[in-house]
Amino acid sequence: MTTFDSPAALPAADERSRRRHSRAAGILYLLTFVSIPTLALYSSVQAPDYVLGSGPDPAALVGAVLELVVALACIGTAVALFPLVKTQGESLALGFIGARVLEAGTIFVGVATILTLVTLRQAGAGADGLVTAHALVALHGWLNLGQGLMPAVNAVLLGTLLLRGHLVPRWLPVLALIGAPLLLASTLATVFGVWGQMSGLAGVAALPIAVWEFSLGVWLLVKGVRH
Repeated sequence: MTTFDSPAALPAADERSRRRHSRAAGILYLLTFVSIPTLALYSSVQAPDYVLGSGPDPAALVGAVLELVVALACIGTAVALFPLVKTQGESLALGFIGARVLEAGTIFVGVATILTLVTLRQAGAGADGLVTAHALVALHGWLNLGQGLMPAVNAVLLGTLLLRGHLVPRWLPVLALIGAPLLLASTLATVFGVWGQMSGLAGVAALPIAVWEFSLGVWLLVKGVRH
């Protein structure tokens, strides 16, 4: 027997779907913050004489796993949000997915450089591996710029979509649109050697985007998006 949903049931189903997507996006956004400890976990790997040591490096391996979680969560946020924001501009929504995938790609490559360093150490590369190790550390450092540049791009794309549709309180996307140029300027300053990636000024410039992403994650998890 063929059954048909009543007109009242269809909006209810749509609302459940929107709530499910919002909750998933919120959880995934908050999950992207699990990589914060890697700043400490990778400290040994970045030492100039790291490969001269021996044995495993559990801290670096834990950091790599956390970053892999973040990379997958980055992609997941875009996939979860796409059905909710595509009506506000499908091209922008697709661009957001592409930007998140690109951000995740830089994280994956960064993790590969860390794991290669650990492998060199465990293989006993010694002094012969110093040049390669230094090159990998430098590569990892520059790949971190992807996590400075791409969140700014993501903030502009998603912030515009959320603002257009009035899907969240106005202050959230406005914070994203204010933080994006600050983060972009900081990234360019790092490229041209004005200040380092770990400097206080770089941290201050990154703070609005960090607050935006965390606040958005909490809002999506607790409140969801508006109609």
